[in-house]
Amino acid sequence: MITKEELKKIIILQKEELMQKEIGIERELMQNIDLSTKHAIILSGIRRCGKSTLMQQLMKTDEKINYFNFEDYRALNFELSDFQKLDEIFEELHGKEAYYFFDEIQNIDKWELFIRTKLDQGKKCIITGSNASLLSKELGTKLTGRHLTYELFPFSYKEFLTYTKKKQSLQSFEEYFESGGFPEFLKEKNSEILRLLLNNILTRDIIVRHKIRETKTIQQLLIYLLTNISREFSYNELAKTFNAGSPTSIINYISFFEDSYLLFTVPKFDYSYRKQLVNPKKIYSIDAGLIKTNAITFSSDNGRILENIIFLQLRRKYTEIYYFKNKHECDFIVRQKGKLLFAIQVCYLVNEENMQRELNGLKEAMDALKIKNGIIITFNQEDVLDKIKLIPAWKWLLDN
Repeated sequence: MITKEELKKIIILQKEELMQKEIGIERELMQNIDLSTKHAIILSGIRRCGKSTLMQQLMKTDEKINYFNFEDYRALNFELSDFQKLDEIFEELHGKEAYYFFDEIQNIDKWELFIRTKLDQGKKCIITGSNASLLSKELGTKLTGRHLTYELFPFSYKEFLTYTKKKQSLQSFEEYFESGGFPEFLKEKNSEILRLLLNNILTRDIIVRHKIRETKTIQQLLIYLLTNISREFSYNELAKTFNAGSPTSIINYISFFEDSYLLFTVPKFDYSYRKQLVNPKKIYSIDAGLIKTNAITFSSDNGRILENIIFLQLRRKYTEIYYFKNKHECDFIVRQKGKLLFAIQVCYLVNEENMQRELNGLKEAMDALKIKNGIIITFNQEDVLDKIKLIPAWKWLLDN
């Protein structure tokens, strides 16, 4: 519980501090957000990817802005009952017609009750959160049909170019390939930023929040998965590897990684949903720089980093992404609204040794699933092989 006087000081200081920050580059996601909607707007994504900056951009110069950051150490004692005081102070400062902007609101239990009340009153609510599960749980109960969720990732290659003021080229893509897209890391060029970020998310958002006792196991599991991105895994095999007994713990741990946007799992395509659940999955990470900084002995495997970058670009637009495997393997199958759209094979360098394997994997998937569109994305090769286009990643990323 916080006194009204103390809360008012925090509100005023927070808004002053926010408005003094650099406005940053305009994110691509901005084009999709409609502030005129009657629904609550949810900005979800990993910590430090720029959600607060995006929120600041949405605020623009309107003075009638109610803003509160629930991760402020000065507000650690904030409780559900304090929302009434918060609302009274907002009205005193900005009147009744202001927008409501809230950072990391999922930290307050039953926050959705307050937001539902504001929506019922016709208010505009914009919310950020860094835990997909906590947000969706509350949204699915009290705000069903009353919210629009937008996911923000670290910079795409296009945003990286805008931020660094570089031009599209192989050289600039090589820089993006090495550094990833976390704004703070790109600014400071200090790898410790990405190490601390990973540790902070693992400790605060996962270990402490879920009261995990086997901290060593979950730490080792995370590093193992980061080191093996784009590879298949099974929960049973991981349970054996980490002596976890039942695979239930491994399933839970990986779901926690996904909720925090550290990792993504991609299922093997099958028309049977049950088979999708039991088949091995592939693992990908939120950022190439995060992988290179925290994984073990990863520097030489450029092919898997490239595959991870392509996955992230697909994931920015689509949620139904699969891999295909039969006699051969295809890296990505994309489906939207029940329709299979296209297939993508990723190969860092196509040569005589792997050419037929890459072509066979793509063509087998296209034939089996009756997909007309398929390409091979490379690091810097542009060609046509057996009617299949090879496209350099640094060109494809800006077209998609």
